[in-house]
Amino acid sequence: MPEPSQHVAAFERMGFGMFIHWGLYSQLGRGEWVMNIDRIPKAEYQKLKDTFTAEDFDAKTIASLAKKAGMKYIVLTTRHHDGFSLYDTRGLSDYDAPHSPAGRDLIAEFVDGCREEGIVPFFYHTTIDWYQESYHEDFNAYLDYLIKSVEVLCKHYGKIGGFWFDGNWDKPLADWREDELYGMIRKYQPEAIIVNNSGLHHQGEYGHPEIDSVTFEQGRPTPLDRGGRSKYVAAEMSQTINNHWGYGLKDFQTKSVKQLIETICVCRKVGANYLLNIGPTGSGMVDSLQKFLLETMGIWVHMYEEAIYGVTPSSIQGVGADFALKGDNGKLYFFVHDLGSNGHSNVTVGGGGIGPRAFTGLKDSIRSVKWLDNGESLPFVQNQDVDLFSFYASGYPYGMDFVVRVAEADIA
Repeated sequence: MPEPSQHVAAFERMGFGMFIHWGLYSQLGRGEWVMNIDRIPKAEYQKLKDTFTAEDFDAKTIASLAKKAGMKYIVLTTRHHDGFSLYDTRGLSDYDAPHSPAGRDLIAEFVDGCREEGIVPFFYHTTIDWYQESYHEDFNAYLDYLIKSVEVLCKHYGKIGGFWFDGNWDKPLADWREDELYGMIRKYQPEAIIVNNSGLHHQGEYGHPEIDSVTFEQGRPTPLDRGGRSKYVAAEMSQTINNHWGYGLKDFQTKSVKQLIETICVCRKVGANYLLNIGPTGSGMVDSLQKFLLETMGIWVHMYEEAIYGVTPSSIQGVGADFALKGDNGKLYFFVHDLGSNGHSNVTVGGGGIGPRAFTGLKDSIRSVKWLDNGESLPFVQNQDVDLFSFYASGYPYGMDFVVRVAEADIA
C-alpha cells in the first residue's frame, strides 16, 4: 500500500475547502455555462468584458468568510470555459481582468487576501476554451497557449496550494500534453496539488500518474482502492450549494445546512475533502443567502474541528450512518446521526435515537468517552472478546440539534 507524500497528506488533513466560480458570466446571473447553453454568439458575449468592474470583489472578505466557515483552502476560477482570465496574462491575451473596467489583477488580490487570513490559495483553470479559435482549429497551438497561461500562474504569485483543471473530458481521445503541463508545474511549484476533474460521468477515476487527487463532482465519494498502486492519491468531492456553479439570480433551490453537514461527514468518513462552491455576483459580492449558509455551517465545523481536520478513516463500523475516525492525536471520534432531543413531552418532537450506539472492529481499549461539544462524559461498555463496544448517546439539550453529534474517545 503506498504512503502519501507530505504535500498530499497535508491536503487530506485540510478537510474542507471553498470553491469559487466567478467571471463574466456572473453578470448574467444564469450560471457559468450560459454562453454555451443559451448559444450566445462570441461577439455578443465578449461585450460583458466592457461592464466587468469587480467593484465589490474583496478577496480578504471572502477569505475571512471561508475561515469563518471552517474552510482551510479556496479554489478560484482563474479562467473558466468562456476564456476570460481573472489574472494578468502578461501579453498572452487582452481578454483578461486588467484589460476590463476592473483594471486589476484579481488573482493577485485573491492570493494576498487568502494569505492574510491563513487560507491556502488554489487555482482552478479550464482546459476548454470557447473564446480561443485555436481550440478547434489548431489544438496544438491552443495547448501552447494553455501551458504558457498556467506557467504565468506558476511563476508570478508565490507558492500556491495547487491547480484544479477541468475540461479534458471534452476531448477524451486527444493528446492534452499532460506530461508537459504537469512537468512545468512541478518545475515551478513542486509541492502543488494537481487535480484534473474527471467529470460528472467518471467520478473517482484515476487519471495521469502525476495527479494528486481524484474528483467526485456532485457525487458521494467512495473509498479508494489504493492496493497495488505506485502512488497514494487523495480524494475530493466538489459540490454546489444549489444546482449550478456560477451565480444564479433566480435559483432558490439551495441545499440546507443539514444537507451540508451530512455531506461533509460523508466525505470525511472515507478520507475525502469537501470542496463546497459559491458563486459571487457579477460585481464580486457573496450574496446574503450563501453567506448565511457558510457562516451557520461554520459554527458546526468549529465545534467539531478536532474531528474534521487531521483525521483518517477507520475500520470501525457503526450501525446505520454512524461511523468513526482516527485522529492524528491518537483519539477516536464517533459520529452519531439521528439523535433526538431531551425535553418535556408536551413540546419535544423527534426524541428517538437516544440510547446505546454500538460499534464493531474496535481494536484499542477505551478509557473514556465524552461529547466533544460540551465535555459530557458518556457511559460505555467494551468487551473485546466478542468485538463489542457501545456508549450511551444522551440526547441534545432542548433547543439544540447539531444534525450529527461527535463523541471523543480516549484510548488507554
